[in-house]
Amino acid sequence: MGEYKTLDVRPILSSGGEPFQAIMSAVADLAPGEGLKLIAPFQPQPLFSVMDRRGFTYELEELPGGAFEVRFTPKCVAPPIDVSPHAASPDLWPDPSVDLDLTDLDPPEPMVQLLAEAERLDAGEVIFAILSREPIFLYPELSQRGHQWVGNFDASGAFYRIMIRVGSKVPLP
Repeated sequence: MGEYKTLDVRPILSSGGEPFQAIMSAVADLAPGEGLKLIAPFQPQPLFSVMDRRGFTYELEELPGGAFEVRFTPKCVAPPIDVSPHAASPDLWPDPSVDLDLTDLDPPEPMVQLLAEAERLDAGEVIFAILSREPIFLYPELSQRGHQWVGNFDASGAFYRIMIRVGSKVPLP
């Protein structure tokens, strides 16, 4: 394994801050295949399972002075891709007409915005969106409206990416 981004959370903790958001932000900014080297004043035990669910293994090393270095390394498993039942050749879809970052919104707001955007666009146009979780309640709504979709988690496992190809506005049988 080659590259690691380094994040030292000791200054955040010494100023009374909570480093979780900084850690998740660093994970979201990792390039595919890149790992995270975390420096902390203690073993961040709860983070191990969070990072495991996001597709990372870890190695822990105690540093001189009592701090810990944790190297989170991405597992070499590509995230599975979810595809709607009637999706025709997603690799041949046009480039997205709309790019949305909906990661800061709480449900059901991402679904509401995506459905409204799909209504606004013409058949065949594509929406790309990044969400903070898999939109399982969105899938049946898209299918019912005749839209196709394809999606998966990014390499870090922190965000869900979805592309929606607008249908003809005629519901499928």
